[in-house]
Amino acid sequence: MTTTTSSSSTYEYPEDYPDDGCSKADVIEFGAIATPIIFSLVTLLSLFGNLLVLLILIKYENLKSMTNGFIFNLALSDLMFTLGLPFWAYYHHVDQWTLGEVTCKVVNFVFYAGFYSSVLFLTVMSLQRYRAVVYPLSDRGENRTRFAVALSIVVWVLSFAAALPATLRSNVQVHFNTAHCQYDDLDFKKAGEYQQNIFFFIAFVIICFCYTRILQTVLKSPASKRIRTVKLIFVIVVVFLVGWAPYNIVIFLRSFSHLHPFDDCNVSIHLDYAFYICRLMAFSHCCLNPVFYAFVGVKFRKHLKAIIHKISPPPQASLESQRTRMVVMPSMGSMY
Repeated sequence: MTTTTSSSSTYEYPEDYPDDGCSKADVIEFGAIATPIIFSLVTLLSLFGNLLVLLILIKYENLKSMTNGFIFNLALSDLMFTLGLPFWAYYHHVDQWTLGEVTCKVVNFVFYAGFYSSVLFLTVMSLQRYRAVVYPLSDRGENRTRFAVALSIVVWVLSFAAALPATLRSNVQVHFNTAHCQYDDLDFKKAGEYQQNIFFFIAFVIICFCYTRILQTVLKSPASKRIRTVKLIFVIVVVFLVGWAPYNIVIFLRSFSHLHPFDDCNVSIHLDYAFYICRLMAFSHCCLNPVFYAFVGVKFRKHLKAIIHKISPPPQASLESQRTRMVVMPSMGSMY
């Protein structure tokens, strides 16, 4: 297997740009600095936000609700996706894979299963909202809970199946005495990227269709509900597009690295920079989902305030408890 030193520090395939005269030291340095910092920050925010969503749903909400069930599963998938980020952050920090082949496969499985399940649950939630808003009468029925559970199981099975090829074909490859966790075949790597592109494209088309129809329906509703709902729909679609579209476009373009003009050194360097930046944007989406799919709701904000009050009572309450103590203490002293 041939390689170059120009791009071997990423977990992307070293043969992507085989021109030995193309120096990518600056690109590698940028990735080695930015990736661990951003991934570490996203990991902390995602763990905090998604665990808080799960806590609120379990403690305060009815999980038999179809919407709550999907939000619960979305938080789980985002957490699964998040669990892979610390390993990639460490990988970029030390500039090689030192955690063994089993860990390489497990991290890849958790990472891709989290990605596919997150995208699929976003799509399922969009379809559910579309049905509830555009066809409200058809959204009623006794078997909705069973249907939601069955659909969630199907999503997880599909996600695991989609992540399995990357898991089986990921190995620890040694290049110039440096170990990397990556695909063992360049053609299979490209096939995996195309699969990811197709998943995103289908999901995005469905989500855009659903929210376009929802928007058309909402605009016909009373003005009091219109502005808030339109803003929420706009934010959801834009964040999803801004987060994942550039990343999928870049990995699609990088698959043509051996064709003109992508084999040019300057073009490949710019694509590498774009890849790092777009990947950081896309992977940050897992910590934004709790905000846009949960905390924008009035109920969730109320439950969040209740949790904060329990953890840290307001100053007024603390002052009242101190006064109570001052009143009680003299009486206790008089008993002695």
